[in-house]
Amino acid sequence: MLHLRVIVPADRTEAVCTMLTASHGATNLVVIPDAARSPRGDLVTSDIAREAANEVLADLRALGLERDGSIAIEKIDLSLSDAAEIAEERAPGHGDDAVVWAELDRQVSEGTALTWTFVTFLVLSTQLAAIAALIDSPVLLVGAMVLGPEFAAIAAICYGLTRRQPWRIAQATRTLVIGFLIAIAITYVCALVSHWIGVIEMSRLPDERPLTAFIYTPDRWSFIVALLAGGAGVLSLTAGKSSALVGVFISVTTLPAAGNLAVALALRHVSEINGSLLQLAVNFAGMIIAGTATLLVQRAMWGVVMGRKGRTASGQRT
Repeated sequence: MLHLRVIVPADRTEAVCTMLTASHGATNLVVIPDAARSPRGDLVTSDIAREAANEVLADLRALGLERDGSIAIEKIDLSLSDAAEIAEERAPGHGDDAVVWAELDRQVSEGTALTWTFVTFLVLSTQLAAIAALIDSPVLLVGAMVLGPEFAAIAAICYGLTRRQPWRIAQATRTLVIGFLIAIAITYVCALVSHWIGVIEMSRLPDERPLTAFIYTPDRWSFIVALLAGGAGVLSLTAGKSSALVGVFISVTTLPAAGNLAVALALRHVSEINGSLLQLAVNFAGMIIAGTATLLVQRAMWGVVMGRKGRTASGQRT
């Protein structure tokens, strides 16, 4: 269940209450007149089934509450209510299968922001991956993959493709390109300085690295894993299963390839430079293809669910 909190101008409160009462997935409706001060209005709260959220949000936006009031939704961790259980049963489909598009829009919008936090995490994970490449450590590779923040921007590209929003795709691509260039450049400088002062004693990366060679030698399995990870990552975002996203991070070698690239550049190991670049391209391509396909399938399947309930995808009676 989700908890809905709406600030409503007094002249539209009755319309909101009528809409929520008519919704199969809404219950526990509460109205507190003139409770809000900025913006002024009545406070209306309700518990709604996740699968009814898109319908409710569309109706609230149609009343102009996004502009003249406020709409907020938060996840309920525990709800002990027979009325809530009945609302979930009456709502079409299942909550895990429902994509709250407004929530996904907010998540991917945050993921496209080129912030100092994003760049810092990217630099730290690339540094870990570089050290892993030097000492052939799969444990450090896993740490680098878990720390990497890049999937939100990849999901934004997928979302932009499904919504036909070139500006979102461009913004997410810009964030990824600039972020990775900064992370690789900083790691390259650190590796170069470490080589000059003797911290890195080798003249080039080893030709044989049995535990981490896969990060610069992509094959068909690299692409297949990227496809699976991209699909799983988008599903974890849309279903609100953050724990599954950790598994996605550990599955793909995007950050390890970036770290290996930086060290290979510093030590002028040409073959590993080319292999790392190819690994990056394979990972990004696979995740974007699978992520986009997953969103398209989810939209199509939810349209089928709504159709079976006698509604269109926007929640209006057919």
